[in-house]
Amino acid sequence: MGTRFTVGQLTAAAAAAVRAPSLHNSQPWRFRLRDGGIEVSLDRERLLPATDPSGWGARIACGAALFNLRLALAVAGTPAKVRLRPYPAETDVLARLTPDLPRRPTPAEQTLYAAVPRRFSNRAPFWPDPVPAEARWRIGEAARAEQGWLELVIGVSAVNAFAEIARSAHRVLERDAGYRAELAAWVRAAPAPDGVPATASGPRGEPQDLLPARAFGGRDRAPGRDFEPEPLVAVLGTAGNTTTDQVVAGQALQRVLLTATDAGLAASMLSQPIEVPGAREALRLSLGRFGTPQMVLRIGYGQPGVPTPRRRVDEVLDLPVARP
Repeated sequence: MGTRFTVGQLTAAAAAAVRAPSLHNSQPWRFRLRDGGIEVSLDRERLLPATDPSGWGARIACGAALFNLRLALAVAGTPAKVRLRPYPAETDVLARLTPDLPRRPTPAEQTLYAAVPRRFSNRAPFWPDPVPAEARWRIGEAARAEQGWLELVIGVSAVNAFAEIARSAHRVLERDAGYRAELAAWVRAAPAPDGVPATASGPRGEPQDLLPARAFGGRDRAPGRDFEPEPLVAVLGTAGNTTTDQVVAGQALQRVLLTATDAGLAASMLSQPIEVPGAREALRLSLGRFGTPQMVLRIGYGQPGVPTPRRRVDEVLDLPVARP
């Protein structure tokens, strides 16, 4: 049994880790090898001070990357034991992975890993086909498997009430000039390794839309291609809202997204009602449950698309310096 991970294992696993989602596709993560373990850290140079002043979204993103990292190592037959927040004095180190007993990957791990390169945020209107009960159950189980919870917002009145919370939060954010400038700075008109390509933004928002959409430079929509009138909205949450809870939420989010991808579903994220504290509390109260909402998903059947670009793996690695 190997007691240390190697540079090769880290590099291979990080190729999957960088496929995780992040606010504005900012990719706020770094991976390093230290004392034979792999560490996942926050990259403070890629934080979003206007959109994410607390770093909540960056820690969610690092948690999602951590899940992909775990998955890649398991599929390679080298699963890892994970410690979250391993060093109290190093608050930016969010997780440390060390080798566990070698074993063959499970069919579930192989299935989820196969979905990693296919997952993307689909911001376009979905088809009206309802999401079947079996798929709804699967995504709920995916959240629970990672110590999260997933609450589906069911029924016209509940969806409309959620939409009002989301639109209100969106209006609050849009009034902030710093927020608008930061958003514009991450829109990419030409191909780039980070940020949101204008081609991936979905259509521009219109007054009849039920849910808000960020202004990523969207296109005019085709006639008759409005957004679905009763979307399937899912709220992902955790028991608390500590830094550790947020990393847990990121892992649960990624498992939900990969499970949805494997089921042939499309998904996009609505974080506006999470980013505004008053809206987040209103959302929690509307669900009538304990815990903290960490992300909102819109789930359905959508047209095919392509994942957004990512930085090269070597740009996110901190490797040991070779001794002369």
